Amino acid sequence: MLQTVWVSSPGSWALQESDRQRQGKKRSWKCRFVRTIIQHPCRRHAPKRSRKARMLRKIQICLCFCFVSGILYEISLLSSCVFSYLPVAQQYLTPEQVLNLGKSIIFLETTERLEPPPLVSCSVESAARIYRDRPIILFMRGLTNETALDLNTSYAAFSLLSSMKNVFIFPLQMETVFQETPLLPWYNQVVPEQEKNWVHVSSDASRLALIWKYGGIYMDTDVISIRPIPQESFLAAQKSRFSSNGIFGFPARHKFIWDCMENFVLKYNGNIWGNQGPFLMTRMLKTLCNLTDFQGTEDHSCQNISFLNPQRFYPIPYPAWSRYYQVWDKSPNFNHSYALHLWNFMNRNRKVVVAGSNTLAEKLYKTYCPTTYKDLIQNAKHRDLPGPED
Repeated sequence: MLQTVWVSSPGSWALQESDRQRQGKKRSWKCRFVRTIIQHPCRRHAPKRSRKARMLRKIQICLCFCFVSGILYEISLLSSCVFSYLPVAQQYLTPEQVLNLGKSIIFLETTERLEPPPLVSCSVESAARIYRDRPIILFMRGLTNETALDLNTSYAAFSLLSSMKNVFIFPLQMETVFQETPLLPWYNQVVPEQEKNWVHVSSDASRLALIWKYGGIYMDTDVISIRPIPQESFLAAQKSRFSSNGIFGFPARHKFIWDCMENFVLKYNGNIWGNQGPFLMTRMLKTLCNLTDFQGTEDHSCQNISFLNPQRFYPIPYPAWSRYYQVWDKSPNFNHSYALHLWNFMNRNRKVVVAGSNTLAEKLYKTYCPTTYKDLIQNAKHRDLPGPED
């Protein structure tokens, strides 16, 4: 436990006799040692007080010491929350405690899988490196308190992410996330097994509820961060006059997000892909302002909401998504981008990063998520190479 002792300077507690006493006597009444805050000056020379006054003084000092120690202990707990991650099964922090630290970067995994693929690991690692002073939280639908016990040793990517100081991994409990939001009645009535796009729809709903409750930035798990996003309230334009919902950020309890949740329920249609996602964001933004085409790399502003240029996150548009997995004669510098969306939903052929391929994606991994590249790409290749016995 943290112990703090307040000390005074050596001379501040020194008591000396008057000149006349010094001349007539050889002894000196100096107290030459340092005293702590809970000690009294030399009792022999302290002013006489009543027994009751002395007792009250002692109580005041003890209470003060306990109060200061308590504050410092709480600060130490909070700092350890941000800068040292404990495995999910071994730490006692709840998602609310971490989210309440503020300005979290939130990722969601709404499938049941427990082993994050390399692109997910790269997305989380790159955010952890770019936003070192902010909590990076990965919510996983398939994770429970029971399954958390052996994950550090069972899954390489899980162990990799768990070892990062500002990364937290929690179970995604939707019934808790939707509490006190317009989404709770919808969630109580919907039947996931009958939903055509449940993985996407449940993710669309969860990101809205989490950002409304706690604020911060939401990112898809196929987004590689390359520099900090300076805006606090923003939407990301996928193209002119069309917003994505793969990256957005707002302070807690922002009215725009509340309105989005209400519209989510009012206009719900789970059979149309994106109806509760990018189409929702776009139609809600259009209720606030008249959207126009982007010119150059300018951003737009709409009632204190920044509508960021497609170059910020989508410099390679979705029809050209495969270019990330191609070799470029000269790699782009992405000087106008904050992050890069790799369009994993479009990756029907399941293209992956291969060590030594020299593709654009491989270069991005090497630069922005080097631990993922080393542990999950390079080491995986070495493990797959045939040995002499083969």
